[in-house]
Amino acid sequence: MTQKTYPAVRKAVIPAAGFGTRFLPFTRAVPKEMIPLVDKPVIQYVIEEAAAAGIEDILIITSSGKEAMRDHFLPEPELEARLQATKKTALLENLKAIQNLARLSYVEQKVLNGLGGALMLAEEFAAGEPFAVLLGDTVVESSTTVPAVGQLIARYNQFGGTVVALEQVPVERVSNYGVIGGTQVADRLMQIEELVEKPAPEEAPSNLAIASRYVLTSGIFDCLKKSPAHGAGQEIYLTDALMMLGKSENVYGCEVEAHRYDIGNKLEFLKATVEFGLRHADGGEKFREYLKQKLSEIN
Repeated sequence: MTQKTYPAVRKAVIPAAGFGTRFLPFTRAVPKEMIPLVDKPVIQYVIEEAAAAGIEDILIITSSGKEAMRDHFLPEPELEARLQATKKTALLENLKAIQNLARLSYVEQKVLNGLGGALMLAEEFAAGEPFAVLLGDTVVESSTTVPAVGQLIARYNQFGGTVVALEQVPVERVSNYGVIGGTQVADRLMQIEELVEKPAPEEAPSNLAIASRYVLTSGIFDCLKKSPAHGAGQEIYLTDALMMLGKSENVYGCEVEAHRYDIGNKLEFLKATVEFGLRHADGGEKFREYLKQKLSEIN
């Protein structure tokens, strides 16, 4: 029996318009997506993940005052000439690699009305094709050779439909997430039948939470347009649109083999800084020795 084929996922959208209020006053002048993990900003890790999964075109949803994020991926001839003249070849090659990760384009979200509102701005970019979504303030490090969003794309290629990333969270923390309920259809894959935004622990359908990566079909746009606005900010919830979409096509949840770092959370940022720092080729071992010394002093 021949397996059905689906349109290829070649595009990705990165919502990156939020204020980053949890990192004020730093984010007053610097976008939260430019917060560094050792020597790379968070947004670069996100784009590298998309590129490693075969994504060719990326739309970044941005907002006023985030020019530094765009500048990071543009050529800088004066700096490149200085690196060339001083024979800092490795650094020069790294800079050029950043410029060639994918074709980047930008659209400004003038009204910050939630993730759903941001994605509505991507309809023309998607042009009827399926597309990936990677939240711009979250680094997801795969525990396999396939990046997290690539794992979703692989499931989409098998089953079609929309696929969202899932992770298991402690029951006492489910009220911080969108939590799914459904039926298992394959290893680490659920067909979603219920999706509850920030449920109380006793009302959660499971402990499987949506984890900042998605592969969406173009049907999501009609659902976003029909979704209600919530609260004073008139936010459009992607979770509402996903449940609506599930009435007309299959929506799956894939428990990704990866670890997620929400850089918008200060504790997660500190954990990520330590973990990435310990593994870094330049200074990781010295950093390890420093931490051991500090821990011995504390104890």
